Order: sequence, then structure tokens, then C-alpha cells
Amino acid sequence: MSSEKEKMLSGKPYKAFGEELLRERQQAKELIYDFNALRPGQLEQRNEILKKLLGKTKANFFVEPPFRCDYGYNIEIGENFYANYNLIVLDCAKVSIGDNVLIGPNVAIYTAGHPLHYEIRNQEFEYAFPILIGNNVWIGGNVVINPGVSIGENSVIGAGSVVTKDIPANVIAVGNPCKVLREITDEDKQFYYKDYRME
Repeated sequence: MSSEKEKMLSGKPYKAFGEELLRERQQAKELIYDFNALRPGQLEQRNEILKKLLGKTKANFFVEPPFRCDYGYNIEIGENFYANYNLIVLDCAKVSIGDNVLIGPNVAIYTAGHPLHYEIRNQEFEYAFPILIGNNVWIGGNVVINPGVSIGENSVIGAGSVVTKDIPANVIAVGNPCKVLREITDEDKQFYYKDYRME
């Protein structure tokens, strides 16, 4: 018989308040508490906590406190990762983040969800589907990324967007629900913001 953790990690309905999962979330919260309580100058200590907490890190990363997650071990970040204030990652399934990813403030990454029908929801079932964010992605402030979504490399997600479906590579996507606005082209190298040229 599968444990609730095995069900969670395989995308099946599970109950989050089983003894094992509750204990693991509490362990993560202890590390997160320490991370968020450190003084601004204690960068080395912050990074050491993240190395213990997260499933995979590379050499260079910077996460502005406060930060929140459920388990930590389901989060993998690439090289040159940067997350601004108030990143929340509900990592009940794998969250894989590529190299050179920038995340704005108040971003929420949710692998977890609840059944639509109240009778099933009231039985405390949840589900979790993985999220993949490719290399060189920029996610604007106040973006919400929903379960099971992939964001292709080099893409930009506009501030305030709610990403409910996969976003391809090399595009600007915005809105609620988030939709592709246009492709990113070599012409964009000439501009840093709308009509403002690089000079």
C-alpha cells in the first residue's frame, strides 16, 4: 500500500496531514524560520540553510527573505537564480527551475491543488503536479503559476499574470489567464523597456 508521500509524489490524490508529510513540513518550517530571521549581512548562513533545505542548488543563487515553501526537497534551482521578496513555493511535486532565472516579488508557485467537488475536498484530499521553468526566464512580480505548468526557455511572464497553461519558449506572455503576447526577437536587443533604446 502506498504512503501519502508516495501518492503525493506520483500525482495521485493524497492526504497532507499524515504523520510523515506533516513532520517533513514542520522540519522545513524550522529551516525557513531560521532563514527568514537572519540579519541582512548573514548571506553565507542564508545560503547554507537553502543548501540544506532545497533538493538541488548550484554555485550562485540569491533568495531575498522572506521565503516560504512546503518541503524544500522538491525544489531544484539552476545557476544564477534570483528570487525577490516573498517567493512562495508549494512544492508538493517537483519544481525544476533552470539557469539564469529571475523571479520578481510576491510570486507564488503552486504545484498543489484541491478537488473541485466539495465532498471530495472535505475529505481532505489534495493533488500535486510538477512545474518546470526553463533557462533564462524572467517572471514578473505578483505572478501565480498553477500546477502542472511548463514555461519555455527565454520567455518573460508579465507582472500580475496567472499562468494556467504551458507557455512556449522565446515569448512574452501576460494576463489572467496568461496568454502569449508575442515572440521575443533579435530586435528586442535594441530596447530595455518598450520604446527606450539601449544606448
